Amino acid sequence: MRIKILLAAVLIWDLTCGLGFNVYADNMVRIELKKQVLDLSNINDARIYVKDLRGSNRNLASSSDDEQIIYLKNYRDVQYFADIGIGSPPQHFIVVFDTGSSNLWVPSSRCFFSIACYLRSRYKSRQSNTYTKIGKSCKIPFGAGSVRGFFSQDDTKVGSAVIKQQVFTEVTREGYFTFLRAKFDGVLGLGFQGSDSRNVTPLWQNMMLQKIISKSVFSFWLNRDPTSGIAGEILFGGMDWTHFRGIHTFVPVANNGYWEIEIGDFFIGNNSTGLCKDGCPAIVDTGISFIAGPSTILAQINHAIGAEGIVSSQCKKVVSSFGTPIWERLIQGLHPDKVCQKIGVCPYNQTLGVSHEESQKQTSGLCNFCEMVVFWIQVEIRKERSKELALRYADQLCEKLPNPGGKSYINCDVFSLPHITFTIGNKSFPLSPDQYVIRVDDIQGVHCLSGFTALHVHPRRPLWVLGDAFLRAYHTVFDFGNLQIGFAESA
Repeated sequence: MRIKILLAAVLIWDLTCGLGFNVYADNMVRIELKKQVLDLSNINDARIYVKDLRGSNRNLASSSDDEQIIYLKNYRDVQYFADIGIGSPPQHFIVVFDTGSSNLWVPSSRCFFSIACYLRSRYKSRQSNTYTKIGKSCKIPFGAGSVRGFFSQDDTKVGSAVIKQQVFTEVTREGYFTFLRAKFDGVLGLGFQGSDSRNVTPLWQNMMLQKIISKSVFSFWLNRDPTSGIAGEILFGGMDWTHFRGIHTFVPVANNGYWEIEIGDFFIGNNSTGLCKDGCPAIVDTGISFIAGPSTILAQINHAIGAEGIVSSQCKKVVSSFGTPIWERLIQGLHPDKVCQKIGVCPYNQTLGVSHEESQKQTSGLCNFCEMVVFWIQVEIRKERSKELALRYADQLCEKLPNPGGKSYINCDVFSLPHITFTIGNKSFPLSPDQYVIRVDDIQGVHCLSGFTALHVHPRRPLWVLGDAFLRAYHTVFDFGNLQIGFAESA
């Protein structure tokens, strides 16, 4: 009997090793994450920017399938960090492990004219025995601006592994207000090699090339236990079976330079919003705390969870002045994309949702609100609601639009709030109220915020960003060998 038990144990051990679950294997690299406490100032200052390759806001509805987005953020709301070393002997830096970008960059000792550089660790090439000079200048898009520096090459220590001669950026110019209050030194990008990384080979790819890891995956886990000393973990080369329950649902990654997947319908409670029933792009991003989505849906979420937004007079103006014509055109069967043009709110020669000239700002604003109202009324028509109820609902949603910073406050009594559910790979991934509500403590007490923030793009083909509020609930595997991402319930 003992022999059978021993053989079974050996078999299970062998299977878990073969699947990449052996957490003690030599060909894996474990990174323990540390967590900082968010404050309201950083939360309200956090921003996400979406641009096309020419630098203007992207119209997702009219863009061709092969057009790429430039997705940027200012990292003001990041919570999770880890320590790395660059050079020999290692010079230590606190960095954000970020799947939303591709570059590794840290401040340089040659950063003389940015005050922020003097407040954090700086790389000193003269103190490293393994430094290799490149010297080519570069500019890395960052938030609304950029950081500037030059390429260098040196050994980089991540966890217990040393990646030989990793190319990185020594930053010599940082934005004053962007970095002055930052709690980190730099960023370690886990995105794909592409135009934003100047075709520099990412660190995780060099891990494979140098045979530091044998499996072309890394997994990401955030600890939901606030009393634990370990805030989370990144495991290069495999996954730790103690960090998840069940099996992972894998979906393919879009081939556009980001860890982008397609999600399906989005539910508030048991009610479908219908917005993504035909599919919406979603970037899986370890470098933001919130879940970002279109204002169209955030207003519906805010209405359902009692979040406080800012009353938009322009939005209400659209409902009162154009609500009936919108209703009539939709009932007549006019395509929703053409309604706002047909009733004269959106000019025919203007790209929907985009203002190209200063003189068009007011018109563009009304156009954006009109597109939202069209969607809301269309949803109510599908529910067979009357015109009066549909217009009243749209008017109420106008009051729940997110504030300019995109954040919304809610009551901390979360037990009565509905679940919010994403559909990924034809499977439901619900978030309970305690998972999507973010609590912030300060000297004035406890504040509760919705874990959803606004991302202003075209409402017909909205972009989502699944940040830490989603990743805390679901253990995530980034499989760059098979270009897929897997999600399983986090343990």
